[in-house]
Amino acid sequence: MALEIERKFLVTGDSYKEMAFHSDRIAQGYLCREGGNSARVRVRGEKGYLTIKGPSLDGGLSRYEWEKEIPANEAWELIKFCHGGIIDKTRYLVKCGNHTFEVDEFHGDNEGLVVAEVELDSTTEEFERPAFLGEEVTGDKRYYNSSLTRFPYKNW
Repeated sequence: MALEIERKFLVTGDSYKEMAFHSDRIAQGYLCREGGNSARVRVRGEKGYLTIKGPSLDGGLSRYEWEKEIPANEAWELIKFCHGGIIDKTRYLVKCGNHTFEVDEFHGDNEGLVVAEVELDSTTEEFERPAFLGEEVTGDKRYYNSSLTRFPYKNW
């Protein structure tokens, strides 16, 4: 199991769309969420994924993650068993310096929310900040995808 270290930011403007080298539509839901642990099923483009995550560490900066690719049709079947709402978003991949930012533009009940994440090799790693990065929200549970299924952005 790998330790995922990432920082999360709100996004200002839409320059990320022009900077993106790839984008995918993503649907995802949660099979369970307890004690900071979660089991997520996702369809991204033509692929499916099952992901298990442990509780957040370091104030939300890192957590253990295990992921396995599964056939997309099986992922769609598993999504039927998910609790709460389904996340619908477009993910844009933006290269900046030595890192790739994942910019998620949410749809449906979370329309209007745009968040960027960058994965790091250590909690102290420096990175180049693209102009679209706004306020850092790392560790703010409201912005966790698992929270957005229960407490969507439209209700804030």
